[in-house]
Amino acid sequence: MIGIINYGAGNIFSLTSALERLKLPYGMVNNQADLEKYTHIIIPGVGHAGTAMRKLKQTGLVGPLKALKKPVLGICVGMQLITAHSEEGNADMMNIVPVNTRLFDKDQGIKIPHMGWNNIEHKNNPLFEGVENGAQFYFVHSYFIEYNPIFDIAAANYGMPFSAAVQKGNFYGVQFHPEKSGIAGERLLKNFSNLKQ
Repeated sequence: MIGIINYGAGNIFSLTSALERLKLPYGMVNNQADLEKYTHIIIPGVGHAGTAMRKLKQTGLVGPLKALKKPVLGICVGMQLITAHSEEGNADMMNIVPVNTRLFDKDQGIKIPHMGWNNIEHKNNPLFEGVENGAQFYFVHSYFIEYNPIFDIAAANYGMPFSAAVQKGNFYGVQFHPEKSGIAGERLLKNFSNLKQ
């Protein structure tokens, strides 16, 4: 059963709608005790990474989240929260994956935010099982996770290559919104729910 971290910085409705379509049971995690109820944890997030991190700290869940051994998936800002540092608000994040979240460079001749469908190239990771390489996912973000081949499990390009998905141990992050990415996104959520502890 999937537990969704409820810290006031996530677009919970679109995510829960997708889980309901997939018939994947879920509940809300409001405190440390709630973490024990679920086999898989999702950290959603939209908006400002610095603000999201502050809200997450206020829940008292940062330490317990970092100590988890069960599969954890950060989505969009939720992915940025598992990095070391974000330029958005010049804020320290949870530092689970030792990479940084950086602002796209307008000098690359790109529009910010990066919004819409983009192809990803993924590595043979269980999170992407059954997802065609080059599949399109839906992105909305002004900040990106710097590419690092050690942790990168999927990459996209927007003026430059960046990590569309990362993994370190049982922690996964996706910059795109699987809940808004059609069949490919639904397959990814299903794959996440099937990851073993």
